[in-house]
Amino acid sequence: MSSDVRKSAGTQGRLKKKRKESMRIYLSGDALMSLLISSAEVFKRESLGYLLGYRLEDRFIIEHAFSLQTARRKRRGVVLTHRDQKRIEPILSRFEKLQIVGDFHSHTSYGETKGLPIPSKIDVDGMEPGNLYVIIAVNEKQRSSAWRENRNGTISGSIENLFFTISAYLCAGAKDGCKPLKTPIYCSFPPGLRAG
Repeated sequence: MSSDVRKSAGTQGRLKKKRKESMRIYLSGDALMSLLISSAEVFKRESLGYLLGYRLEDRFIIEHAFSLQTARRKRRGVVLTHRDQKRIEPILSRFEKLQIVGDFHSHTSYGETKGLPIPSKIDVDGMEPGNLYVIIAVNEKQRSSAWRENRNGTISGSIENLFFTISAYLCAGAKDGCKPLKTPIYCSFPPGLRAG
């Protein structure tokens, strides 16, 4: 291989890496409210749902999120049966302008352990390349906190007696499995959403 080809291949590798790192998530106010309500409703158990929107070259636009009501919820996990999935996905495929771009679930506090907005090993094992994964950490509120976009790429805030931190991950494909790539979230917070 000539040095020019090697340089070119190296440059393309850096560009691809840079493109993945610059991927962003834009979350609508409606989607945010659905994530919060779904997670709060089953607090102390995990929520699970689909993210609906579309993907552009450098971003995901999440228009809607909806909870899966038939999921079996536990303190440390949530399961959707294949039968239920087969019933829902054909209906969603009929929406021409929106598609399933990933899913969301919550991590809640358990005893002294806080819910964290990072994927567990089980989460990583279930990730598929090209899909988006949003994790909502839900903990009991220590103090009121206004809603904001954080420097670490998450969004967070409190409502009533709960504090939420929301993060997003993409599955960066690898021979030995998925490598979760944290992706920054930007949100147009709904008018009137204030710390509780």
